[in-house]
Amino acid sequence: MMNVVAIMGRLVADPQMRQTTTGRSVTSFRIACDRGRKGPDGQSVADFLDVVAWEHTAEFVGRYFQKGSLIAIDGRLQSRQYQDRNGVNRQAVEIVANNVHFCESKRTAASPGGQSDPAAKPAGSYDRGAAPAPQPAAQPTPVEDEDGFVLLEDEGDLPF
Repeated sequence: MMNVVAIMGRLVADPQMRQTTTGRSVTSFRIACDRGRKGPDGQSVADFLDVVAWEHTAEFVGRYFQKGSLIAIDGRLQSRQYQDRNGVNRQAVEIVANNVHFCESKRTAASPGGQSDPAAKPAGSYDRGAAPAPQPAAQPTPVEDEDGFVLLEDEGDLPF
């Protein structure tokens, strides 16, 4: 069987981050996802979807995303049943995020049409279970000869 969801949309409100009684981080948020067509009134039609993220993914979303941020999510669909405060049985359907990604650059977010705070976001994404990205090795300073050609120390300096 397969249960895979990939979706992109904008956060409707700031993510709500909290801790479970066992100390696990969990963040819940709602995104608006455009259906790509107009309704009978000529307005864009959007679906509003609930998303939950756990542990490091939750912390990443809580730290770097806010209302209006464009986000891409891959995960799975989950339904659960609960009782509300009045004792009425309810059912919730939500996306459980495995990986989340930024979908706009800082520059786009800072533009007049952007809805996010660019200072709060580094470029990148968080893939649950992935090892931290390796840091690039220090590059040697190129040395040019009198004709403007770059001199290389050894074959390890070649860019290919």
